[in-house]
Amino acid sequence: MTRITALGHHQPQHVLTNDDLAATVDTNDAWIRQRTGIVTRRIARDETVTDLAATAAGKALAASGLDPADIGLVTVATCSAMERVPSIAAQVARRLGIPSPVAFDLNNGCAGFTTALATADHSVRAGAARHALVIGAEKMSDVVDWTDRSSCILLGDGAGAAVISADDTADGTDGIGPVVWGSDPTRGDTVLLNDAWQPHFTQQGQAVFRWATTELAPKARAACERAGVAPADLGGVVTHQANLRIVESLVRRLGAPDAVVATDVTESGNTSAASVPLALAKLVERREIPSGAPVLLFAFGGGLSWAGQVVRCP
Repeated sequence: MTRITALGHHQPQHVLTNDDLAATVDTNDAWIRQRTGIVTRRIARDETVTDLAATAAGKALAASGLDPADIGLVTVATCSAMERVPSIAAQVARRLGIPSPVAFDLNNGCAGFTTALATADHSVRAGAARHALVIGAEKMSDVVDWTDRSSCILLGDGAGAAVISADDTADGTDGIGPVVWGSDPTRGDTVLLNDAWQPHFTQQGQAVFRWATTELAPKARAACERAGVAPADLGGVVTHQANLRIVESLVRRLGAPDAVVATDVTESGNTSAASVPLALAKLVERREIPSGAPVLLFAFGGGLSWAGQVVRCP
């Protein structure tokens, strides 16, 4: 089986407040907080997606105690990278001195990290690599319309990373649980990042909100069932940090009253594929989740797609 052995995260220094946005678009702090729960977000001025990813990944690799040559797979979940070839993953591997991994990027929108985690988990279980580096990294500030108050208030930049490793000593219930994933392609145009040369993020906010708050709790519950963990026994819940109202509704419908719930969206905004590893790494770093406690990771977004699994953290 496999387990998460180390985590890392990175955010840009520049903080963009609701009041800052109110100076450029027709909005205000109270309006944004009431509808999204977001207070601040981080914006990368000089850093690229590769910079964000490599910094978070470097912290995770250092925390793992592994040598770069031990990493056999590097994957980066992102939908905002301007570079196509070489992949962000290949660039991260070069920067970290990882000599010969399979390296590829994965785009499943905001569900990218949990999808990439499952993909790497399957690869390690199959023996294709013994250690893998899984990264979620986004620079959403590059693809947002800063004159559109419905979207510019939401998005931020950042990265989170996890090292996962094969564990021959575990009993099968103590690592990364089975994934529950899927999509509803009939509603794939609800969230768009279109025009490859001048990317522009748009979404049908109310439609996404209704879908997330009415249809996703059973899918999150199914991830718990597949891992043999009752929602009431979860030590933590880390969902995609799209909107505080969505997070609160999803966790309430899931039925995890005693779990530590990630609400990083309030200070980081929606960082798409980076939101789950970023929020998870912060909770673990602050020791808000006990080591070894079951934690549900569940992400959703454009596609419309979802992916989730129960993990145990270091």
